[in-house]
Amino acid sequence: MSSTTPLHGCFVTGTDTEIGKTRVSAALLHWFAQSDLRSAGFKPVSAGTDVIDGLRVNGDVRALREAGSLALTDAEVGPLQFEAACAPHIAAALEGRAIDRATILSAVRALAARADMLVVEGVGGFCVPLGADWDTADLAVELGLPVVLVVGLRLGCISHALLTAEAIRARGLRLAGWVGNRVVRDMPWADENVATLREWLWQRHDAPCLGVVPWLANPHPAAVAAHLDAATVQAVFASSPAAFST
Repeated sequence: MSSTTPLHGCFVTGTDTEIGKTRVSAALLHWFAQSDLRSAGFKPVSAGTDVIDGLRVNGDVRALREAGSLALTDAEVGPLQFEAACAPHIAAALEGRAIDRATILSAVRALAARADMLVVEGVGGFCVPLGADWDTADLAVELGLPVVLVVGLRLGCISHALLTAEAIRARGLRLAGWVGNRVVRDMPWADENVATLREWLWQRHDAPCLGVVPWLANPHPAAVAAHLDAATVQAVFASSPAAFST
Protein backbone atom coordinates (compact mmCIF):
# COMPACT_ATOMS: atom_id res chain seq x y z
CA MET A 1 0.00 0.00 0.00
CA SER A 2 1.11 3.56 -0.61
CA SER A 3 2.55 5.34 2.42
CA THR A 4 0.17 8.22 1.62
CA THR A 5 -2.81 6.01 2.33
CA PRO A 6 -2.33 4.55 5.82
CA LEU A 7 -4.77 1.88 6.86
CA HIS A 8 -6.17 1.60 10.36
CA GLY A 9 -8.27 -1.35 11.41
CA CYS A 10 -7.99 -5.07 10.88
CA PHE A 11 -8.16 -7.91 8.40
CA VAL A 12 -10.70 -10.51 9.52
CA THR A 13 -10.03 -14.09 8.51
CA GLY A 14 -11.40 -17.41 9.68
CA THR A 15 -10.61 -21.01 10.33
CA ASP A 16 -12.95 -21.99 7.48
CA THR A 17 -15.90 -20.71 5.50
CA GLU A 18 -19.30 -20.23 7.15
CA ILE A 19 -17.87 -19.79 10.64
CA GLY A 20 -19.00 -16.22 11.38
CA LYS A 21 -16.48 -13.85 9.81
CA THR A 22 -19.20 -11.50 8.62
CA ARG A 23 -20.99 -11.54 11.99
CA VAL A 24 -17.79 -10.67 13.83
CA SER A 25 -16.76 -8.09 11.21
CA ALA A 26 -20.15 -6.39 11.48
CA ALA A 27 -19.91 -6.49 15.28
CA LEU A 28 -16.49 -4.81 15.17
CA LEU A 29 -17.86 -2.14 12.85
CA HIS A 30 -20.73 -1.55 15.24
CA TRP A 31 -18.34 -1.40 18.19
CA PHE A 32 -16.09 1.13 16.46
CA ALA A 33 -19.09 3.22 15.44
CA GLN A 34 -20.33 3.24 19.04
CA SER A 35 -16.87 4.52 20.00
CA ASP A 36 -17.38 7.56 17.74
CA LEU A 37 -15.07 6.25 15.03
CA ARG A 38 -15.90 6.47 11.35
CA SER A 39 -16.06 2.77 10.55
CA ALA A 40 -16.21 1.16 7.12
CA GLY A 41 -16.44 -2.47 6.12
CA PHE A 42 -14.64 -3.77 3.06
CA LYS A 43 -15.15 -7.12 1.37
CA PRO A 44 -12.62 -7.10 -1.49
CA VAL A 45 -13.96 -10.25 -3.13
CA SER A 46 -17.30 -11.96 -2.59
CA ALA A 47 -19.00 -14.88 -4.29
CA GLY A 48 -22.70 -15.67 -4.17
CA THR A 49 -25.57 -13.25 -4.76
CA ASP A 50 -29.34 -13.22 -4.37
CA VAL A 51 -31.85 -11.07 -6.23
CA ILE A 52 -33.44 -8.53 -3.88
CA ASP A 53 -35.80 -5.90 -5.29
CA GLY A 54 -34.48 -6.63 -8.75
CA LEU A 55 -30.84 -6.19 -7.79
CA ARG A 56 -28.17 -8.80 -7.24
CA VAL A 57 -26.96 -8.50 -3.65
CA ASN A 58 -24.21 -10.27 -1.77
CA GLY A 59 -25.36 -10.79 1.80
CA ASP A 60 -21.93 -10.30 3.36
CA VAL A 61 -21.33 -7.04 1.51
CA ARG A 62 -24.74 -5.71 2.51
CA ALA A 63 -24.23 -6.69 6.16
CA LEU A 64 -20.90 -4.86 6.31
CA ARG A 65 -22.35 -1.84 4.57
CA GLU A 66 -25.22 -1.61 7.06
CA ALA A 67 -23.00 -2.13 10.11
CA GLY A 68 -20.52 0.65 9.32
CA SER A 69 -21.07 4.29 10.23
CA LEU A 70 -20.25 5.75 6.80
CA ALA A 71 -22.83 6.05 4.04
CA LEU A 72 -21.45 3.73 1.38
CA THR A 73 -22.72 1.85 -1.66
CA ASP A 74 -22.51 -1.90 -2.06
CA ALA A 75 -19.91 -1.34 -4.78
CA GLU A 76 -17.71 0.68 -2.42
CA VAL A 77 -17.85 -2.03 0.23
CA GLY A 78 -17.55 -4.93 -2.22
CA PRO A 79 -15.79 -3.90 -5.44
CA LEU A 80 -15.58 -7.43 -6.88
CA GLN A 81 -18.79 -9.43 -6.51
CA PHE A 82 -19.53 -12.65 -8.36
CA GLU A 83 -22.80 -14.52 -8.73
CA ALA A 84 -21.87 -18.15 -8.11
CA ALA A 85 -21.47 -19.24 -4.48
CA CYS A 86 -18.15 -21.03 -4.83
CA ALA A 87 -14.42 -20.39 -4.55
CA PRO A 88 -13.87 -16.84 -5.84
CA HIS A 89 -11.38 -17.70 -8.57
CA ILE A 90 -13.86 -20.27 -9.92
CA ALA A 91 -16.76 -17.80 -9.69
CA ALA A 92 -14.70 -15.21 -11.55
CA ALA A 93 -13.77 -17.71 -14.28
CA LEU A 94 -17.44 -18.63 -14.74
CA GLU A 95 -18.10 -14.98 -15.63
CA GLY A 96 -15.00 -14.57 -17.77
CA ARG A 97 -13.59 -12.05 -15.33
CA ALA A 98 -10.39 -11.73 -13.33
CA ILE A 99 -9.88 -10.72 -9.72
CA ASP A 100 -7.89 -7.58 -10.32
CA ARG A 101 -5.43 -6.52 -7.64
CA ALA A 102 -5.39 -2.88 -8.77
CA THR A 103 -9.19 -2.63 -8.46
CA ILE A 104 -9.05 -3.88 -4.87
CA LEU A 105 -6.20 -1.59 -3.83
CA SER A 106 -7.80 1.45 -5.43
CA ALA A 107 -11.07 0.76 -3.63
CA VAL A 108 -9.45 0.25 -0.23
CA ARG A 109 -7.41 3.46 -0.60
CA ALA A 110 -10.62 5.36 -1.30
CA LEU A 111 -12.19 4.02 1.90
CA ALA A 112 -9.04 4.64 3.94
CA ALA A 113 -9.27 8.32 3.06
CA ARG A 114 -12.75 8.51 4.64
CA ALA A 115 -12.65 6.09 7.56
CA ASP A 116 -10.94 6.01 10.94
CA MET A 117 -11.23 2.23 11.10
CA LEU A 118 -11.49 -0.30 8.29
CA VAL A 119 -12.70 -3.83 8.85
CA VAL A 120 -11.57 -5.86 5.85
CA GLU A 121 -13.21 -9.26 5.64
CA GLY A 122 -11.47 -12.01 3.75
CA VAL A 123 -13.17 -14.87 1.96
CA GLY A 124 -13.26 -18.45 3.23
CA GLY A 125 -10.15 -19.32 5.23
CA PHE A 126 -6.80 -17.55 5.25
CA CYS A 127 -5.30 -18.99 2.04
CA VAL A 128 -7.92 -18.90 -0.71
CA PRO A 129 -6.80 -18.61 -4.36
CA LEU A 130 -7.65 -15.35 -6.11
CA GLY A 131 -5.80 -16.11 -9.32
CA ALA A 132 -3.01 -18.19 -10.77
CA ASP A 133 -0.31 -16.56 -8.68
CA TRP A 134 -1.89 -14.97 -5.59
CA ASP A 135 -4.30 -15.67 -2.78
CA THR A 136 -6.06 -13.99 0.14
CA ALA A 137 -2.97 -14.33 2.32
CA ASP A 138 -1.02 -12.32 -0.27
CA LEU A 139 -3.76 -9.70 -0.17
CA ALA A 140 -3.56 -9.52 3.62
CA VAL A 141 0.18 -8.94 3.36
CA GLU A 142 -0.37 -6.21 0.78
CA LEU A 143 -2.82 -4.43 3.09
CA GLY A 144 -0.56 -4.87 6.10
CA LEU A 145 -3.35 -4.75 8.67
CA PRO A 146 -3.29 -6.69 11.94
CA VAL A 147 -5.31 -9.88 11.64
CA VAL A 148 -8.32 -10.92 13.69
CA LEU A 149 -9.02 -14.65 13.51
CA VAL A 150 -12.58 -15.91 13.84
CA VAL A 151 -12.59 -19.45 15.19
CA GLY A 152 -15.69 -21.47 14.42
CA LEU A 153 -16.27 -23.37 17.64
CA ARG A 154 -16.90 -26.94 16.60
CA LEU A 155 -15.03 -30.24 16.59
CA GLY A 156 -11.54 -29.72 15.16
CA CYS A 157 -11.41 -26.00 15.89
CA ILE A 158 -8.22 -26.14 17.97
CA SER A 159 -6.09 -27.57 15.18
CA HIS A 160 -7.71 -25.32 12.57
CA ALA A 161 -7.03 -22.25 14.70
CA LEU A 162 -3.41 -23.13 15.47
CA LEU A 163 -2.65 -23.96 11.83
CA THR A 164 -4.20 -20.69 10.66
CA ALA A 165 -2.24 -18.76 13.29
CA GLU A 166 0.97 -20.39 12.05
CA ALA A 167 0.13 -19.39 8.47
CA ILE A 168 -0.53 -15.80 9.53
CA ARG A 169 2.82 -15.61 11.31
CA ALA A 170 4.60 -17.22 8.36
CA ARG A 171 3.40 -14.32 6.20
CA GLY A 172 4.92 -11.83 8.61
CA LEU A 173 1.57 -10.54 9.85
CA ARG A 174 0.50 -9.84 13.42
CA LEU A 175 -2.33 -11.89 14.85
CA ALA A 176 -3.95 -9.14 16.90
CA GLY A 177 -6.51 -11.39 18.53
CA TRP A 178 -9.18 -13.99 17.98
CA VAL A 179 -12.91 -14.37 18.47
CA GLY A 180 -14.60 -17.67 19.20
CA ASN A 181 -17.99 -18.09 17.53
CA ARG A 182 -20.41 -20.87 18.38
CA VAL A 183 -21.51 -22.23 15.01
CA VAL A 184 -23.49 -25.11 16.54
CA ARG A 185 -25.95 -24.76 19.41
CA ASP A 186 -24.57 -27.62 21.53
CA MET A 187 -20.83 -28.19 21.12
CA PRO A 188 -19.48 -30.85 23.50
CA TRP A 189 -16.66 -29.58 25.72
CA ALA A 190 -16.99 -26.06 24.35
CA ASP A 191 -15.56 -24.37 27.46
CA GLU A 192 -12.58 -26.70 27.50
CA ASN A 193 -11.89 -25.98 23.82
CA VAL A 194 -12.05 -22.24 24.45
CA ALA A 195 -9.71 -22.56 27.43
CA THR A 196 -7.16 -24.40 25.30
CA LEU A 197 -7.43 -21.83 22.53
CA ARG A 198 -6.94 -19.00 25.03
CA GLU A 199 -3.79 -20.59 26.42
CA TRP A 200 -2.15 -21.75 23.20
CA LEU A 201 -2.91 -18.71 21.03
CA TRP A 202 -1.62 -16.43 23.78
CA GLN A 203 1.51 -18.48 24.54
CA ARG A 204 2.46 -19.06 20.91
CA HIS A 205 1.26 -15.87 19.24
CA ASP A 206 0.56 -13.27 21.98
CA ALA A 207 -2.99 -13.24 20.60
CA PRO A 208 -5.67 -12.37 23.18
CA CYS A 209 -9.26 -13.50 23.01
CA LEU A 210 -11.42 -10.57 21.89
CA GLY A 211 -14.63 -12.35 22.81
CA VAL A 212 -16.60 -15.57 22.68
CA VAL A 213 -19.94 -15.35 20.88
CA PRO A 214 -22.60 -17.86 21.88
CA TRP A 215 -25.05 -19.38 19.44
CA LEU A 216 -27.53 -16.60 18.73
CA ALA A 217 -30.91 -16.94 17.07
CA ASN A 218 -30.68 -13.33 15.86
CA PRO A 219 -26.99 -12.45 15.46
CA HIS A 220 -27.37 -8.78 14.57
CA PRO A 221 -24.24 -6.61 15.03
CA ALA A 222 -25.23 -5.11 18.39
CA ALA A 223 -26.04 -8.55 19.82
CA VAL A 224 -22.71 -9.99 18.69
CA ALA A 225 -20.78 -6.89 19.80
CA ALA A 226 -22.18 -7.33 23.30
CA HIS A 227 -20.04 -10.47 23.59
CA LEU A 228 -16.79 -8.74 22.65
CA ASP A 229 -14.37 -7.95 25.46
CA ALA A 230 -14.47 -4.15 25.29
CA ALA A 231 -11.29 -3.56 27.26
CA THR A 232 -9.29 -6.01 25.15
CA VAL A 233 -10.64 -4.68 21.85
CA GLN A 234 -9.83 -1.15 22.92
CA ALA A 235 -6.31 -2.14 23.98
CA VAL A 236 -5.64 -3.98 20.71
CA PHE A 237 -6.76 -1.02 18.58
CA ALA A 238 -5.44 1.74 20.83
CA SER A 239 -3.21 3.08 18.04
CA SER A 240 -6.30 4.29 16.15
CA PRO A 241 -5.99 7.95 15.08
CA ALA A 242 -9.23 8.79 16.91
CA ALA A 243 -9.83 8.56 20.62
CA PHE A 244 -12.17 5.92 21.99
CA SER A 245 -15.11 7.21 23.95
CA THR A 246 -16.06 3.96 25.69
